[in-house]
Amino acid sequence: MKTIDEILNSERIPSQIIEDLKFKTVSVPPWSKLEKEYEPKYHPVMTDKTYRDFVNKKGELIRMCRITMGLQKLAVKRMTELAFGIPVKRVYNAKNDSEKKVAKIMEGIFDKNKINSVNIERGRYLYAACEFATIWYSQIQEAVYGGEKSSLKLRCKTYSPMNGDLLYPLFDEYDDMIALSIQYTREVRKEKTTYFETYTDRKHVRWVQSGRRSEWIEELNEDIKIGKIAGVYGTRPEPIWEDESKNLFEAEWSLSRNGNYLRKNSKPNWVVFSDDDIQSGKEPNDDRTSRNVLHYPANAKAGYQTWEQAIESLKFHVENIRKNFFVQLQLPDMSMESMKASPMSGEARKMMFIDGQLKVTDESGIWLDVFSREINVVKAFMKKMYPSLVSAIDNMDVEVIITPYNIKDDAEQINNFSNATNGKAIVSRRTAIKKLGIVDDVDEEIAQIEAEEAQENMSAIEEPTI
Repeated sequence: MKTIDEILNSERIPSQIIEDLKFKTVSVPPWSKLEKEYEPKYHPVMTDKTYRDFVNKKGELIRMCRITMGLQKLAVKRMTELAFGIPVKRVYNAKNDSEKKVAKIMEGIFDKNKINSVNIERGRYLYAACEFATIWYSQIQEAVYGGEKSSLKLRCKTYSPMNGDLLYPLFDEYDDMIALSIQYTREVRKEKTTYFETYTDRKHVRWVQSGRRSEWIEELNEDIKIGKIAGVYGTRPEPIWEDESKNLFEAEWSLSRNGNYLRKNSKPNWVVFSDDDIQSGKEPNDDRTSRNVLHYPANAKAGYQTWEQAIESLKFHVENIRKNFFVQLQLPDMSMESMKASPMSGEARKMMFIDGQLKVTDESGIWLDVFSREINVVKAFMKKMYPSLVSAIDNMDVEVIITPYNIKDDAEQINNFSNATNGKAIVSRRTAIKKLGIVDDVDEEIAQIEAEEAQENMSAIEEPTI
């Protein structure tokens, strides 16, 4: 396999370089295939050429019933909500004032880049399109992070096949990523232009293919000063709905065919049984769209004849396919209809999320790798932004915690622990404030609380007594 220096050799023509950079060892299903399962409008019941509207012998347009079940898209949302409904936490092991300052700066960077929204976006990209890439870049612009000024502003942008982007991670024989390339198309002055960008630990190169020209032209070639690939890449071998699409397509066909029968047969038939020549159904202003009128010889009786369908069998068939979908994927069916149909206690509702929690734990390996690398990339940028804090940036450890979504009752848990210790304190003030997670600086918050308590005590002492 060629080294990245051999691939990016300036003596080679761009098309050869790009061809080597597109060598992809990661097996990912193409979005063109996955989109047909993800988007209900592309399901077979909507696109099958043999299942079309037609004109009958009377010249009437007969529209075929098409009912879709967008459970693939729902599964992507559910999995993302389970993983990131509770925002990812970063726990900073700061040992001194410099490291505390670094922790504030890093959290400020993530906060300014709206990292919680970015994680939800990346979750949908990963679980639907099976891959995403996030590129971090700096701009020469004054910014403030954690109360510290910087001459650089740090930003991030996420790419996905769902947006028409093509991702090409390049790995060496040790499975280390040596280049991350992205191909995307943008419209510039009503003309589509295709870009191919490559990031390595030393170079950022961009080629352009515009208009009717088929050759690639190098537009940008700059050095990477942080010593790392300025991005992260996440992938999984299959979408979150796995192999359940065929079952859902079967349910859609069943509902659609039943819809056709209902449309045709739900209009009642007014049947006249008589040996006399009765002109039924030809009365003035007779509404033929609301009923069919039939005439049969019999014993002079009349009545409505309706179609009896096997509705219970259809209901059983579709509901079991739906239920099996969530069971197989370990996703809770949290729809309002499902919740209100099954009366449960608060404890039982908590138990509903066990499967989902296990699923998040199973998926967390991908995310912890991505977040760990992302923190290292941000640290590398921070060294350029705050050169006086280089040592503290290197020494500070950051732990990432992914908390699966769950219905929690903190008051009940605290009461249980408190009762077990006969009402005595179960944690220190510092631990309680840290676990609560609503303040950035625990020490500062404790100092503020103690100052307020001291002020209250002083006021109580100075208050005259009667």
